[in-house]
Amino acid sequence: MIYFIGAGPGDPELITVKGARLLAEAEVVIYTGSLVNPALLDYCKEGAEIHNSAGMSLKEIIDTMVEAHAKGKRVARVHTGDPALFGAIQEQMDELRRDGIPFSVIPGVSSFLAAAAAIPHELTLPGVTQTVILTRAEGRTPVPAGETLSSLAGHGATMCIFLSVHMMAEVVKALKSGGYTPDTPVIVVERASWPEQRVIHGTIEDIEQKVMEAGVNRTAQIMVGKAFGANYEPSRLYDTSFDHTFRGPAQ
Repeated sequence: MIYFIGAGPGDPELITVKGARLLAEAEVVIYTGSLVNPALLDYCKEGAEIHNSAGMSLKEIIDTMVEAHAKGKRVARVHTGDPALFGAIQEQMDELRRDGIPFSVIPGVSSFLAAAAAIPHELTLPGVTQTVILTRAEGRTPVPAGETLSSLAGHGATMCIFLSVHMMAEVVKALKSGGYTPDTPVIVVERASWPEQRVIHGTIEDIEQKVMEAGVNRTAQIMVGKAFGANYEPSRLYDTSFDHTFRGPAQ
């Protein structure tokens, strides 16, 4: 069996219990060395065959997994965050499926969740926004029509922008043109959950300058929205006047 394991955002304790167990049982481990915290390799059993995929092609990765499976070995393919988000796992799964090789995906903690915890702040607030948009700026990888930052900004929702801090000037320009006002809060979290984590608070108006001065140009989450600064309505969930399945009306 081949397991795609979400390793979490960086803190080695943020891998799931199941992910850690399967990683410890694997005889062959392929991890995304450019992003996954190498401390996670401490979970590996002694003698495990370990490959850093940062320097491998898709064919080399697939060949390694197929060869290990043919020998009856358990394989852990370790990705940063959660594999479903910008994980580049679809092509790997499709190749394995074509070859009739069984695999399973173990979800992980995404960097946008770690960034929200670092602030810390809730991304959805009653009366402000109930929507979170996960996206990235267009760079070498294009985005479909209708999914540009300026188009998505028109919703006014909370936006979590991946893989884009190196394009901060273009990001700010797109957010402005999409309708976010200059005073809209923007928070940039560099290396969320790592020991060297940094949090930069600003607004649409000044965040570009702050990010440049801090020297942040990679491995950072950009979070935008009124939820980070607006007044909000407390949740009705715990309001004494609000009854639901588990609690009747106040007496």
